[in-house]
Amino acid sequence: MPMFQPSKRGGVAGLEGGGDGQILDLDTAVKDGVLGGVDGGVVGAGVGEKLDLGKMIEELDLSEVPSVFICPISLEPMLDPVTLCTGQTYERSNILKWFSLGHLTCPTTMQELWDDSITPNTTLYRLIYTWFSQKYLLMKKRSEDVQGRASELVETLKKVKGQARVQALKELHQVVAAHANANKTVIDEVGVSVISSLLGPFTSHAVGSEVIGILVSLSLDSESKRNLMQPAKISLMVDILNEGSIETKINCTRLIESLIEEKDFRSEIISSHSLLVGLMRLVKDKRHTNGIFPGLSLLRSICLHKEVRNLLVSIGAVSQLVELLSGLDPDYLELALSVLDALASIPDGRVALKNCSNSIPVMVKLLMKVSENCTQYALSILWSVCKLAPEECSSIAVDAGLAAKLLLVIQSGCNPILKQQSAELLKLCSLNYSDTIFISKCKLTRTIL
Repeated sequence: MPMFQPSKRGGVAGLEGGGDGQILDLDTAVKDGVLGGVDGGVVGAGVGEKLDLGKMIEELDLSEVPSVFICPISLEPMLDPVTLCTGQTYERSNILKWFSLGHLTCPTTMQELWDDSITPNTTLYRLIYTWFSQKYLLMKKRSEDVQGRASELVETLKKVKGQARVQALKELHQVVAAHANANKTVIDEVGVSVISSLLGPFTSHAVGSEVIGILVSLSLDSESKRNLMQPAKISLMVDILNEGSIETKINCTRLIESLIEEKDFRSEIISSHSLLVGLMRLVKDKRHTNGIFPGLSLLRSICLHKEVRNLLVSIGAVSQLVELLSGLDPDYLELALSVLDALASIPDGRVALKNCSNSIPVMVKLLMKVSENCTQYALSILWSVCKLAPEECSSIAVDAGLAAKLLLVIQSGCNPILKQQSAELLKLCSLNYSDTIFISKCKLTRTIL
């Protein structure tokens, strides 16, 4: 087949720019807004700037681009538009690939080509370049403005107090939450230490709430996190967790969880009755369900520490979490069950589960209902409780339909370890009955042991 190369006829073709018959003229397009320009004007030097079009397109990553700029083959903005004899315009690399596959037609119209030339569409290229230059230069200007404002606010915080400090923090909170480049500016200019220094035993909740909101938005390094682990700062976070708005409570929860991830973290910092009460209130708040996930996530993290597990049991968390299970979104059930499973690992936790009238029926109901992980946690909890008091708990479990659920696990394609645990629990529950009575009580038709 003939090789398709740019035409040497010297003319500028492809003014149709996509085959819709519309003539594209640079000056007219800018004037009439065909470019989709910003506020009807051209920002910066546009074509005169030595900016890389590919880089601009990549960095802008715009969701809406004029359709005339899009290659019909790749559906991506064109970097090097070329036009066929049919008047259709394509990205050069895409149309050459089309030809290399043996196609002798126009991809859009499927017309057979009567001319084997492709012509650079310089007018369309200038339109594309100008449009993206506008957007890119405006983005850079806004970015510089945001970074400059973030820097100014950090300097302001070093000087002001009272309501002026609150206002500066509120604005900085908004800036770092909306602009990733502002985060870098705050970090690079030692803004983290300035902001962290505002947390202390005499900090007002108005200041503390904004500081915590800012810190959650930043990528804190280990040194910054160690500085935040001071007892006075943690104590303030816990106070705000108990008394702040739902947004502030969530921010406190997320910030404390990020501190727990540090290897230098000391468990005594979170062994706080007030912290655990605040978290339980957060996960039980039916008016603000967006606090359930961060609250349960932090509870799961702090349950790694034995001191915290004992304290959680002492404030009645077991019965509260069991009660919460029935109304939880399936996405959150696994988190809640993992917390209960952790509490079942200590003696007081097992006793609390046994004494909670709903714990066994609820766990039985959750077997094979949500996910394999949920089944694993529920099975582990049931084993802990039934082993603690076989006669009392096994009877409750069997009456709740445990045997049928365990048989379902055994016959399923789940993890072999779960199947083995199910068989052992089934055997434990049968010890208090004769085979005939057990089979009858479980409504089974044959012996399963």
